[in-house]
Amino acid sequence: MRHDATLKSLGEFGFIDRIARRAPDGSGVVLGIGDDAAAVAPSAGNLTLITTDMLVEGIHFDLAFCDAFSLGRKALSVNLSDIAAMGGTPRHALLSLAVPPSVDLALLDDMLQGMMQRAAEFGVSLIGGDTCSSPDRMVLSLTVLGEQLPERIVRRSGACPGDAVCVTGTLGDSALGLQLLKKGDRDGFLIARHLDPTPRVREGRALADAALPSAMIDLSDGLLADLQHILDSSSVGARLRMADIPLSPAFREKLPAMSEEARCLALSGGEDYELLFSVPPSRMSALRSVMQETGTPLAVIGVITETKRLAVADADGIELPLQTKGFDHFAGS
Repeated sequence: MRHDATLKSLGEFGFIDRIARRAPDGSGVVLGIGDDAAAVAPSAGNLTLITTDMLVEGIHFDLAFCDAFSLGRKALSVNLSDIAAMGGTPRHALLSLAVPPSVDLALLDDMLQGMMQRAAEFGVSLIGGDTCSSPDRMVLSLTVLGEQLPERIVRRSGACPGDAVCVTGTLGDSALGLQLLKKGDRDGFLIARHLDPTPRVREGRALADAALPSAMIDLSDGLLADLQHILDSSSVGARLRMADIPLSPAFREKLPAMSEEARCLALSGGEDYELLFSVPPSRMSALRSVMQETGTPLAVIGVITETKRLAVADADGIELPLQTKGFDHFAGS
């Protein structure tokens, strides 16, 4: 195949064959790509977890500053993060792809290589999907199937007053990385955090297997917006301590930690894909042991309250004004 070949020159079925050659069958795959439907065998006693996400060029990614390899990794990662938030293990993926016929095959190969690399890291098999032509932009829709024992699945609805509010990793990095990309920067820790987030699959499974979280969610829309989902589902409130929100050294190097912009990005910046969860006080010692084993940083940032409101206090205990609304595709903000 020529390096300058386009999708149009290969054709739909040639492209499907090209994908299939990159997607070996994995554990539990009875029938993979090539039949009208895939067939998989779940592990005994487990429930199947199913999640799907769509990435649209010009809305979720811009190929002017997002390389195709990282795009493939991120497209799968955002789905893996959803399985992690339920405490599950991802196993299989379906890819639906709409692409303009003029797209260079080298770009698609790079994207698929990134996706397959990420899949291999977490033992995920690509088992099928769909392809079609798009008039002017690329659209990726990924569905991931995972599994977990029914009694270990973690929902958003179990938080109770007195539970600690906890988060993995650091916050605001991805949003700041996006700002830097738009200003022309192309590398560095913050850029990588936006273009190539790490789904906390191992951490989510470890937490669930130890029966630690009372509720859990992944941070895709920002801390305040995603915490509000837990609060609404659990019919509780929360009080956070701004000083305890974890910020990376790279973030602090770019912005003063207590500046208005830093607070906004840490509280409302999206796409960090960390895990946010609540834990009963009696389980905090066990939590620290489990997180120490994973090697992932843990921050305790607040407490679940009986009063059904979300508050964030500064170092002096004074409440800060909040904007809890997350990104809304149809509201345009």
